[in-house]
Amino acid sequence: MKPILFIFIGILFSLTSLAQELPIKKEPVFQEGEVLKYKLRYGFITAAEGTLKVTNSDLKFDGRPTYKLTVDAETSGTFDVFYKIRDHYDSYIDRTDLLPYFYQENIREASYKRQDKARFNQDGKKVVSNRGTFTTPTTQTFDLVSAYYFARSLDISKLKVGDKFKLNYFLQDEISALEVEYVGKETVKSKLGNIRCLKFSPSIKPGRIFKKDSRLYLWVTDDGNRVPVKAQVEILVGAVTMELKSADGLKYALAKE
Repeated sequence: MKPILFIFIGILFSLTSLAQELPIKKEPVFQEGEVLKYKLRYGFITAAEGTLKVTNSDLKFDGRPTYKLTVDAETSGTFDVFYKIRDHYDSYIDRTDLLPYFYQENIREASYKRQDKARFNQDGKKVVSNRGTFTTPTTQTFDLVSAYYFARSLDISKLKVGDKFKLNYFLQDEISALEVEYVGKETVKSKLGNIRCLKFSPSIKPGRIFKKDSRLYLWVTDDGNRVPVKAQVEILVGAVTMELKSADGLKYALAKE
């Protein structure tokens, strides 16, 4: 069950691969009070659910105000009976440039528990966590949560089909990079209606979960919100699909047909 949740978290943050190469918009596309809810299906079975929230934060870093970003992911139904997962993630980001200052995660997966914290020093190109100090290659390094929201606020108006981009992010005890390809535009049928979307294909590594020729596809609203509506990937046995259940507090109207 644990790999299924890992796929869920990975899918939610796959769009982050765009961030290093593209300029950010003058205003973030999200706002306080935004709440996104997703479900992850393994075949026809709902295996997990996730909630993403944006709230105001009273914390200041280097004298600058912040947003608090929160993600909760948990198994559901039969999956919850055999392998209960309750994962919680927080990220505090600058309200202007959207770069992260502080990140923490509380992982509870069956009998396994872990708590990690990390402080980002962008100008110093380093991340200091409870696992050590890590040097970053750029002054834009993210945790998975902050990367997701940063990527949504990028100016991607000049993207062409086939363009690829990379981003650096910190996870547990290493700095990693993701690559994503822009595929084109499609309309996606969802619980919220038929929505015009931009389609991406983030890179994945073959292994115990994915097939050798598996491709992950991600559909993001073609409007001011840039909200992921759907993601799908084949695994060694079957396929996993993530779908948007509800979207409250959006800054702009959805691109419905």
